[in-house]
Amino acid sequence: MIKILLVEDDTMNRDMIARYMSMEGYSVITAINGEQAVTVVRENTPHLILMDMGLPMMDGWEAVRKIREMSMERYIPIIALTAYVMAEDRERCLAAGCDEYESKPVDFPRLLVKMQKLLEQTSV
Repeated sequence: MIKILLVEDDTMNRDMIARYMSMEGYSVITAINGEQAVTVVRENTPHLILMDMGLPMMDGWEAVRKIREMSMERYIPIIALTAYVMAEDRERCLAAGCDEYESKPVDFPRLLVKMQKLLEQTSV
């Protein structure tokens, strides 16, 4: 089963996205901040990460950079999930190491297409 790490500090968003991903057949593990996300990646090596960028303690940009520095986790696809919707916000997410970008509120059909494309590229 494909394992997704969902990093989201808002309880309602986290529960809604996790439920949707589970209904689509993904195994979902969660983290509520960037520090926890880095730890979870070390311990669980997910197949794909959905990363909120506006997180407490360690924001998503820093968490993505730290994950990309970890040698074995460098190729895990990461999709930024964020309410930051300006063109420069998308570029900032990609520059930090995200592979894709999805604005909130999440368009689930569009997100699923992006996820499938990235998972196919990594042979999962």
